[in-house]
Amino acid sequence: MMNRYDSDADMTGQLTTGTGYLMNQNIRLKNPTEMTSLEGRVAFVTGAGSGIGRAGACAMARCGAHVVVTDRDGGLASAVADEIIAEGLQCSARQLDVGNDDALVEAIDDTVVQYGRLDILHSHAGLQIEGPLEQVSTEDMDASWALNVRAHFVAAQAAVAPMKRQGGGSIIITASNSGIQYDREMIAYSTTKHSAVSMTRQMAADYAKDNIRFNALCPGFVDTPFNAGFEVQMGGRSGLEKYISENIPMARFGTPGEIADAIVFLASDMSTFVTGHALVIDGGECI
Repeated sequence: MMNRYDSDADMTGQLTTGTGYLMNQNIRLKNPTEMTSLEGRVAFVTGAGSGIGRAGACAMARCGAHVVVTDRDGGLASAVADEIIAEGLQCSARQLDVGNDDALVEAIDDTVVQYGRLDILHSHAGLQIEGPLEQVSTEDMDASWALNVRAHFVAAQAAVAPMKRQGGGSIIITASNSGIQYDREMIAYSTTKHSAVSMTRQMAADYAKDNIRFNALCPGFVDTPFNAGFEVQMGGRSGLEKYISENIPMARFGTPGEIADAIVFLASDMSTFVTGHALVIDGGECI
């Protein structure tokens, strides 16, 4: 039977169960600053040159992590790193095309060699191609699979070994709320995002024993250039804005900063008992 903990835990770490037994698990209650601290940790982020990837990288650096910022556009990656370093924080940049398996593995391996560890992987880079079945080519479907599923698989596979050696870590896979609902006329995007959520949950089940947490980040509409495919599918920017005002209960776009808050949650000690979760941040769209 599952224990119910008394709301008044002994501050020394004694927890009282609903049956009256004491469980001494040496738990020290932490304050919020300690729980969000990423001091001494190394984070590797793909697709971090703009939008959500950039916001998450900045947020983790501000929480104390050394962040390795990567992007297919090396100039964007360097600009984000310069911005973070200008704040007196720790960051490095690297040009990386996650569609190149060897380059992706090499980048993660180099991070471990250079910094001695890897605590957080945020595999964020992805691709959005609009259209229903009859309009999406097999080449576009393959491209969607390569970035939205395969690249996450390759990155996670490279990160698991060092995380096992050091006793754990957090792997965050960017999926989408399109991975838990079905968008109209977005077959390549929705299919691959559902696959990313399923794969994340499978990996979570397989590696929980190693204290490696896998969670899927599932944003809704955030006002970034990544919405281009949805704008086409909805007939332009005005059509997308109309959809948001009429179909999202909070009637607005999310912000990259709001998604970054969720990234810090999944990366930090605030979520030490969270794995296999699809964390939806979408203003209520999928309700």
